[in-house]
Amino acid sequence: MSVLEIRNLHATVEGNGILKGVNLTLRSGEIHALMGPNGSGKSTLAYVIAGHPHYEVTEGDILIDGESILEMEADERTKAGLFLAFQYPVAVPGVSVANFLRTAVSNVRGYTEKATNGNGANNGHSGVIGSNLMPMREFRRELNDKMKEYNVDPSFARRYLNDGFSGGEKKRTEVLQMAMLEPRFAILDESDSGLDIDALRVVSDGINKLATEDRGFLMITHYSRILNYVRPHFVSIFYGGRIVKTGGMELALLLEEKGYGWVEQEFGTVTA
Repeated sequence: MSVLEIRNLHATVEGNGILKGVNLTLRSGEIHALMGPNGSGKSTLAYVIAGHPHYEVTEGDILIDGESILEMEADERTKAGLFLAFQYPVAVPGVSVANFLRTAVSNVRGYTEKATNGNGANNGHSGVIGSNLMPMREFRRELNDKMKEYNVDPSFARRYLNDGFSGGEKKRTEVLQMAMLEPRFAILDESDSGLDIDALRVVSDGINKLATEDRGFLMITHYSRILNYVRPHFVSIFYGGRIVKTGGMELALLLEEKGYGWVEQEFGTVTA
């Protein structure tokens, strides 16, 4: 079992305090939903965990299996088993989904290190361009299998990453990325944003397939509708830069019924 632990995390952006003492433990096999109003700091938490350089951690720690990741760059955190699905995935014209995924998978699985250390010849490569990439035949076979399993149209492989994609297509592509990268912990920043009911079901089905005992999910959302398809073990309310209350699915249903007004009344202004 792996454990992602956030201890008393404080973070700022451009000198403004956003996170004000976040404490959260996520174990492999768990789905933890994080709900809160706009501006409460939920997305900031996701970016800080992933290692976004614009955010400064001023106090606290983030650990995977007891080891701090604060000094790791974003790519190193990915190799350590973290994955962030963005609320608004960026389009990358000129880079196909297949090429993007081959590069990402190759880095996460250590093909770059093999080539750097001079061991690329073990894969039939020796000092040539591309020797640090997963062999094409092996990659294509795995990609085709994953696209079929996760209901992603094969044509996606040739399309430029997120360029001209609908909201649902972008989110399906991120599910495909998770399936290929096989992270230990996946952080989903409002994966239900902008989805119609059919796309929501497809994306939820993909998340449920990936939600094995070896993987933990932190699902950030405003609404409980995705939680009707992906059932969380825990639901936490994020308000004023920290978690103020944790419970089960009943907490999500309460928020759906009453909104967030009572949260502000009960917990007031959160200070650093």
